[in-house]
Amino acid sequence: MLTVTILAVGRIKEKYFTDAIAEYSKRLGRYCRLNIIEVKDEPTPDNPTARERELVLDKEGERLLEKLPRGAYLIPLCIEGGQVSSEKLAEKLELVGGSGYSEIVFVIGGSMGLCEKIKAMANMKLSFSKMTFPHQLMRVILLEQIYRAFNISNGGKYHK
Repeated sequence: MLTVTILAVGRIKEKYFTDAIAEYSKRLGRYCRLNIIEVKDEPTPDNPTARERELVLDKEGERLLEKLPRGAYLIPLCIEGGQVSSEKLAEKLELVGGSGYSEIVFVIGGSMGLCEKIKAMANMKLSFSKMTFPHQLMRVILLEQIYRAFNISNGGKYHK
């Protein structure tokens, strides 16, 4: 069974997000092993300079790198990534799972995004929209789309 890991900056505090995450985590249990790993977000000054922004991204990036499973297929979520349909995501997960990878890791950065080092390591970069979403909400959206992808691949009715 494929392992899907969500590696994310920051903790989810809002009950409505934790409830949604718990629901999709439960649903995904029939299709994959799911790990959600959180790393501490770095305090960010108001109106950070370019250098302060870079320092925040680097510190969060180091925390992410420490938790990144070796040998996994890496998909960071970033604005530079490609956008795919739910069906194409389903095909991609099937392809990766059938090509020798036992784990797929999706990485969600903090409020400032992701460091370049993580992006450079990517097997695939993924963007859900040109719009910006709070990273807490993005975790719920990502889990829903992963669930939808597995459901599509398994001929389920959820997608219809």
